Amino acid sequence: MALGRAHSVAVTGVDGQLVEIEADIGRGLPAVHLVGLPDTALQEARDRIRAAVANSGEEWPDSKVILALSPATLPKVGSVYDLALVAAVLDAAKQVKRQRLRETVLLGELALDGRLRSVRGILPAVLAAKNAGWATVVVPVQSLPEAGLVGGVEVLGAHDLRAAIAWLREERDLEYPEPAQWVAQPVRADLSEVVGQAEARWAIEVAAAGAHHLMLTGPPGVGKTMLAQRLPGVLPPLTESESLEVTAIHSVAGLLPPERPLIDVPPFIAPHHTASVSALVGGGSGVAKPGAVSRAHRGVLFLDECAEIGTKVLEALRTPLEDGEVRIARRDGVARYPARFQLILAANPCPCAPAREADCVCAPTARRRYLGKLSGPLMDRVDLRVRMQAVATGAFIDEVGESTEDVRQRVAEARAAAGERWSDYGWRTNAEVPGPALRQKFRLARPALAPVERALRKGLITARGADRALRVAWTVGDLAGLDMPGPEQVVTALGFRDRSFQ
Repeated sequence: MALGRAHSVAVTGVDGQLVEIEADIGRGLPAVHLVGLPDTALQEARDRIRAAVANSGEEWPDSKVILALSPATLPKVGSVYDLALVAAVLDAAKQVKRQRLRETVLLGELALDGRLRSVRGILPAVLAAKNAGWATVVVPVQSLPEAGLVGGVEVLGAHDLRAAIAWLREERDLEYPEPAQWVAQPVRADLSEVVGQAEARWAIEVAAAGAHHLMLTGPPGVGKTMLAQRLPGVLPPLTESESLEVTAIHSVAGLLPPERPLIDVPPFIAPHHTASVSALVGGGSGVAKPGAVSRAHRGVLFLDECAEIGTKVLEALRTPLEDGEVRIARRDGVARYPARFQLILAANPCPCAPAREADCVCAPTARRRYLGKLSGPLMDRVDLRVRMQAVATGAFIDEVGESTEDVRQRVAEARAAAGERWSDYGWRTNAEVPGPALRQKFRLARPALAPVERALRKGLITARGADRALRVAWTVGDLAGLDMPGPEQVVTALGFRDRSFQ
């Protein structure tokens, strides 16, 4: 009897967990048995790895092989374990250097001819290996740019099984990731291209400065989609930690471009209005895959024609809007995905959506029913609401708005002021500050709170709406360079929820 051992990583959501693979070569008829809750793809690895070993010029044991993956209670999904399975068997057969293998995590799928193929979730797997204290990670050479984003751990790339085995025998070196030389991506859509709509442009600036959610309503062609598409250009670039968070999600989703694996700008995700609940918040068979809300993490989720989206789909947004993450339970475990995004909703005022409101042919009940699909609890979480009108002729011909660069500079200054104010408490934007902190530790002066108190007494806003209005007031104050918002900023914030406050 001979025992071998190797290590790989199981990725559930964006969380990785080290998996120990033990190989036992014992007596019995030639066969391969996998234990440890393998899924179908992992069960099929029995045939893949035997063919890969044979086609790489190595010898597979001519006896019974048992491969155990632990922790045994953790479901094992996918083909990421192939390379580690072969290494454990060769270790049991004493065909590789045991010391090098004990310091290395192995990731990658094997083709039948021994080529190493990339898999989803390489980045979170390498992060998990680093956090667990491992010194070296071997990945398919195609995954080197992605894996090389993680510092503090040696990342090596192998083209095929033959190269990986030679490295384990200390007979050759593997490839290192090349230094990243990416240039900053230019802003493709500029705010200066949006004519008129001063109030909506101001709302975009406030939303960007405080990370607030926004709803735009108005007839077709007034610029709702144009404004939404320009919000990411106004947002500050992602920090290093934020970039790794976003990149890890897109890695699990299999959406990273090989030529530029690092996502360093806020993503813009715009699902179609026919998207299902699973497409929006995540799901699928086995371990759930990230949905649109997670792919929009640290960026913008734009729901155009939101009145056409199913009620259940819209209501599924409520939890991620509050918690900033999604947890999806499936048979193979619970997947956790971050989902701290900025939501932009856009809708026509009625089903017929004429260019002029006077031309509307919808019955009053149809108009109420159209936007009535957006429930009160969902709308209560939307901080800014703007009704857009058709652009005047003069504005369309002559007006040129401020550029994205000018607005981004003011947004950056406002965010810096907010970040400095909240830094001791772990908050980075005004939208993250909890209500109790706004009402107690950072309570505004009584004259500034008077408009909110009147609105609460009249039942015009809820307690949640009051907290969100106060957050917007702090953002308006930051854009004005104030240390603390006053009555004018509070009234402006309430006006974004209902024009009757202005």
